[in-house]
Amino acid sequence: MPSLVLASSSPRRAALLSEGGFHFEIAKPRVAEKFDAALTLRELTLWNAIRKGMSIAQARPDAVVLAADTLVALENQIIGKPTDLSEASQMLRRLSGRTHEVCSAVAIYQQTSGRSAVFHDVSRVRFRRLSEATIEKYLAKVSPLDKAGAYAAQGSGAEIIVKIDGSFTNVVGLPMEKTVAELTKFGIQPKS
Repeated sequence: MPSLVLASSSPRRAALLSEGGFHFEIAKPRVAEKFDAALTLRELTLWNAIRKGMSIAQARPDAVVLAADTLVALENQIIGKPTDLSEASQMLRRLSGRTHEVCSAVAIYQQTSGRSAVFHDVSRVRFRRLSEATIEKYLAKVSPLDKAGAYAAQGSGAEIIVKIDGSFTNVVGLPMEKTVAELTKFGIQPKS
């Protein structure tokens, strides 16, 4: 069975794969994420996932390489990761009381076989109305700078999220339902 390499620096993606029973290595891609307002949410996440995956697949041609990218969009305006706490606070204010989309794109490669799979998943997330005090309290609990939209659905996410339509794991950063199905096509199975 080929080895699985997660091309990501996201601890949430690693946790999802571990919880799913997968054994894998982590290789952090050395590519800058693209943020181009001319691209749609799906195009941009696919572009980033493909570039991350290819950068690692070239160095690990025998392995099955899994890469992903997740972004948030509110009314077709893409929201990436905040650069500081002030921007994180602004993002949460914008999302307050509204529904937004979370799109995760996944790229899976195995260079030696020439096989690849690229797909995306979209979930809709509804936020509670957030007071300034709630935003401050939430940001004090989480590390928002490595999260699209400045929030995490897991953990304290229940304090700010009313409803998720679609895959919860997609909102976390890796749509496990689709990912597991694709990995099995590459001969990668969860360990019992």
